[in-house]
Amino acid sequence: MRRRDFLAAPPVLAFLAAAPAARAQGFDLAHGGPVAITAAGGFTLDQANQTATAYGDARAVRGDVTVLADRLIAHYRRKPAAATAAPPANGGDTGGNEIYRLEAIGHVRIVTPTDTAVGDRAVYDMDQAVLVLTGHAMRITTPHATLTARDSMEYWTDRHMAVARGNAMAVADDGRQVRADVLVAYTRPTPPAGAAPTPGSAAPGSAAPGSAPTDASGNLAPGSLEKIEAFGHVEIRNATVLARGDRGVYLPPTGLARLVGDVRITRGENQLNGPAADVDMRTGVARLIADPAAPVRGLLMPQSQPPPAGTPPVDKPPRAKPPGAKP
Repeated sequence: MRRRDFLAAPPVLAFLAAAPAARAQGFDLAHGGPVAITAAGGFTLDQANQTATAYGDARAVRGDVTVLADRLIAHYRRKPAAATAAPPANGGDTGGNEIYRLEAIGHVRIVTPTDTAVGDRAVYDMDQAVLVLTGHAMRITTPHATLTARDSMEYWTDRHMAVARGNAMAVADDGRQVRADVLVAYTRPTPPAGAAPTPGSAAPGSAAPGSAPTDASGNLAPGSLEKIEAFGHVEIRNATVLARGDRGVYLPPTGLARLVGDVRITRGENQLNGPAADVDMRTGVARLIADPAAPVRGLLMPQSQPPPAGTPPVDKPPRAKPPGAKP
């Protein structure tokens, strides 16, 4: 069936735009010009429930954000009188209705020039500027990290914040991992269009492979992970160290993490326990923080780590024979 353009459909389908606002980075469908929706299977308009549904290879585009799904449902409403009386902005929005909620169902992919979100179902609330993903194999992928979860994932556009719930995990491209029941990841905001760059700041992607892009002060470039907060059954690991705790905060630009609550640091067969700890995930160095009410404990195994390459073997003394034993 021939693809039909949502904006070229009957008049009620030509309202899909909203008043312009400051541009935000990430999966932002709440700001910008018209929402253009196309579908190979056509459209169904339900005026009673004020919904328009696109079927079959459905696609919604607003600015640099594209939503792909088997089915898209746009919920619309009448605009406030003041907004209806105002002149059209950016040449769009000539109708008296606006989308306030967009649902994507089946094989959902949300794509920007740098990031991708995947799930079985997605709902974007235009009023709150929040995206909620559910389903199997959910993930959000950025140039330097991947965020996954079992139960749900949220992206709050104006807060520059992603929330992953249920066996959540963030994996950086250098192999560092953060796991927890709930992860809250914050990204550095993108400066408004036309704003002068911060002196010494680096463009996104300018860092060497395996490290997040940072400026001269160690701050992340716009759109990159700035901080991860972890709650419940927290695990932070790299190639040599595993750190566990009840809660934690991890700063990707510096590689530093702080864990609190029943902290356990494991390196090889060695383990240190305490109420809190600071861990440098780049070097594997951990510092336990003592508390009079919760002493620091450790289990250290001699020679638990293999000797450095080239170390000569140690000659073991012969075992003593019991008296009367035959030679």
